[in-house]
Amino acid sequence: MGEIKNIEKFHIFSAVYYGSSVNWKQFAQEGKMEIAFIGRSNVGKSSLTNSLCGNRKLAHVSREPGKTRTINYYDVQSRRTVDGTEERQSWFLVDLPGYGFAKTSGKNAEDWSSFIDDYIMNSPELALICLLIDSRHPDLDIDEKAYAWLGTSGVPVLVIGTKGDKLKASEKQQNRRKLASNYPSVYPPVIYSSLKGTGKGEVLHIIESIVCR
Repeated sequence: MGEIKNIEKFHIFSAVYYGSSVNWKQFAQEGKMEIAFIGRSNVGKSSLTNSLCGNRKLAHVSREPGKTRTINYYDVQSRRTVDGTEERQSWFLVDLPGYGFAKTSGKNAEDWSSFIDDYIMNSPELALICLLIDSRHPDLDIDEKAYAWLGTSGVPVLVIGTKGDKLKASEKQQNRRKLASNYPSVYPPVIYSSLKGTGKGEVLHIIESIVCR
């Protein structure tokens, strides 16, 4: 039996905007572990990012879907205490453009999809992909196709059902089961409410298992 350690709560204590790019190689030399967020346009990525990091002004929440066209990097600092010793982690939260409502067309649309695919398939620091799905609509074909595509990357995927505050208690359980069935993963799906903060602890626990390993 392994040694039992006394581990105190993992939390994010700092998060700042670092930079944007359409080429993952631009920040690859930093050597920081990356956790990426992706989902349909207007699924609530910016709100979830702000909630998770405890900074309501970190990511701009746009009323117009499809505005994000670059890979946005946020420099995140987290910490926990193990047997009385503080451990700190430094990593990137990576916000990817939303799919399904991109404000672009023609050649630009091809470039938009290709640089995201290039990042997902080739970034050596990518350790976890968080696929954000509107918890009210767990059966959308576009999300299922995105999940299948992400599965070819070999990177573990965590499914997060956003806008959980808009569901009744009975609907939360039912839709969580649908998410688990539609998007099988090593991690159970999380129903998250950026408004109320429910689900935050579950997501942080999974992130802790990644960045502290």
